[in-house]
Amino acid sequence: MKLVIHHNTLFRYSQPLLYTVQTLHLWPASSECQSVEYWELRVPGTLHTQPDIEGNRVHSFSLSARPEQDLRENSIAGRGTVLTHGVSEFTDPPTLPPPGFYLRSTPLAEPHPRMAMWALQVVPGLVAALARGELPAVADLVALASAVGDKVQYRKGSTGVETTALEAFDWELGVCQDQAHVMVAVCRSIGLPARYVSGYFYAANEPDLASHAWADVCVDPVNRRWLSLDVTHRCPTDERHIRLAAATDYSACLPIKGLRRGGGEESMAVDIRIGPWA
Repeated sequence: MKLVIHHNTLFRYSQPLLYTVQTLHLWPASSECQSVEYWELRVPGTLHTQPDIEGNRVHSFSLSARPEQDLRENSIAGRGTVLTHGVSEFTDPPTLPPPGFYLRSTPLAEPHPRMAMWALQVVPGLVAALARGELPAVADLVALASAVGDKVQYRKGSTGVETTALEAFDWELGVCQDQAHVMVAVCRSIGLPARYVSGYFYAANEPDLASHAWADVCVDPVNRRWLSLDVTHRCPTDERHIRLAAATDYSACLPIKGLRRGGGEESMAVDIRIGPWA
């Protein structure tokens, strides 16, 4: 499926902004899952490419107000065309971190014994297979993703960007970010490497999910094979999904992250539009 994406972010400030530097995970990369035919970022400054060990395309820019300037807005726009291939299982290149890197505990997706016990109850066959040293079956991982979706019911506004996987797990509420974090944390709790993926999702009747998140789970550490699972939709990813970045958790691949001087109170408006190529 060929999809056209427009992603606009507008920051407004109650007082004049003096200076800001921002890091962006807003440029999708071509892979087995997708081909990026065209992409551009428009920012109010010079765009610089940043190194990233996890294979993401990362950029940064800085913005300084001139002495006579009353700067109260900062606009960032990304747009492009991506051909999705409907691939959910793929192999990492050897330049990326080994799967074991994604077993490590991170602030938003920390493994926990209670998550391991819960997994044993909902997917006993998967946990038993792992204990025997066997590779996980795709059907068992899809069943685990579905169980996480049932456990953490989707409710907009019930959590925040700093909500941890354990909090969402205990509250049994969250959005796609929380569902992905819980999936990652549960997998790590039973010894499966897993990582958080940010991206886009196309559905004409679900515009709130245009900005989306899901999880990669390693199905074969030796051969670096991964399976992408959308917990919200309880299925492997398909041609509706566009990958932006993958990392240990959300805090490592925020679409926009920065520091500033001045500006007073800040508000942010995000508009994402996705549609098929006409």
